Amino acid sequence: MRVQDVLRRPLITEKSTELRDGSNIIAFVVDSRANKIEVRKAVETQFAGVKVAEVRIANVHGKVRRRGRFVGRTPDWKKAYVRLAEGQIDLFDNV
Repeated sequence: MRVQDVLRRPLITEKSTELRDGSNIIAFVVDSRANKIEVRKAVETQFAGVKVAEVRIANVHGKVRRRGRFVGRTPDWKKAYVRLAEGQIDLFDNV
């Protein structure tokens, strides 16, 4: 898998904002086939000068949704919590 395909987008939620401010942890939506090593390599490559200390990954199961009498499901996806090394800058301060 190419490094550019691993990270889909940053996950901006209330919980991820609290983690970013307090613990220097950034959340990303990642490809469902990616593992911790690929996520670490992708973050360090795409954001130059950033050192990753820890990566945690969670599989999120899709929810069951209804449209009238039809029942469907949203797709499963994977998220990664990336903790930057001590003293590293926040990636999204400039945004």
